Amino acid sequence: MRPELQLVRVLSLALRDFRCYENVVVNFGDGLTVISGPNGSGKTNLLEGLYFGCTGRSCRTTNERELLRFGCPTARAVVRLVADDGEHELAVGFTPGEAKRLSVDGAAVERLLDAPVRPLISVFLPDRLDLVKGPPALRRSHLDQLAAALWPARRDTRRRYAQALAQRNALIMRIRAGRASRGSLASWDEQLARTGLELMRQRHQAVAAVAGVATEVAAGLGLQTPLKVAYRPRSRAAVAEQLVAELRDRVSQDLERGFTGHGPHRDELSLLLADRDVRAYGSQGQQRLSLLALLLAERHAIAAQRGTPPVMLLDDVMSELDHVRREALVELLHGQEGQAIITTTELEQVPGATDGGVLHLTVAAGDLVDQVVA
Repeated sequence: MRPELQLVRVLSLALRDFRCYENVVVNFGDGLTVISGPNGSGKTNLLEGLYFGCTGRSCRTTNERELLRFGCPTARAVVRLVADDGEHELAVGFTPGEAKRLSVDGAAVERLLDAPVRPLISVFLPDRLDLVKGPPALRRSHLDQLAAALWPARRDTRRRYAQALAQRNALIMRIRAGRASRGSLASWDEQLARTGLELMRQRHQAVAAVAGVATEVAAGLGLQTPLKVAYRPRSRAAVAEQLVAELRDRVSQDLERGFTGHGPHRDELSLLLADRDVRAYGSQGQQRLSLLALLLAERHAIAAQRGTPPVMLLDDVMSELDHVRREALVELLHGQEGQAIITTTELEQVPGATDGGVLHLTVAAGDLVDQVVA
């Protein structure tokens, strides 16, 4: 049964001393919002600010000192939302060296991710091509985040697997040092296998939920070769006992390496065109379109499973698309329920940006110049 969720819409974002913004408030449309302005004007910073206000972390950097406007000691983001039960507010205050100040409707919380009214966010940034071109760990993490978004009750699986893996690796080091026996691995093999099989099943199900839609979306965006999303587990085990046997067969290798070299922590998520890995063989354009198709397919799957789609943040997505693909992308966004926010240097790059119902924001030099509903 699909869990009941509130339908949440982002009304506005207020930023203070965040990146290039001293003090700004922006509103967002019910469907598509287009943010235009020259390079360096602060378009991406608005997307990052919205992500920060909804999650409590940046989608661009792990060094959050970069979020502070130059010379300022603290930054703040406030997101106003409307849900079935009325309006809500998420707020994040950040001062380097101190714990973030997170609140929901004025009440302090430890995590925004657990707030029932927090909207899910899907982000396409130019840097996110690392998800295609980077190491497998990035894709595994993304796949696990997708599974958690589809089935929130299962989000603890990855943490439990990581804990069991860390314990087994620590025990391997003790065995290497002569402080434990090989037989002591048995209990951790069993625990690792149980949580590992659970994690693998969730990954299989998550890929199954998006694979067909991703192929359709990629074709709609103009990829001439069918896109395939494939989950490639390291283990062939179908039950925990089989994974336990695989681990035991590799104990000598693990002791030689000093860590566990087999299991779901070595799995891969692959994007394929004609059965060739997009990461190694795809052009820059094919990589961008493949990633975009994957994110749009995930948005569709989450909406189908949970009843509400993520807010889609698309930064500079139009610059490397031709007119036909730009029109196809806008049509796909209009065809999916929920909000989407696109940044562009030229308004003409977004087909239909001046049509009815599209909110257009203009920014320049870290300031909001205009807000117009077409």
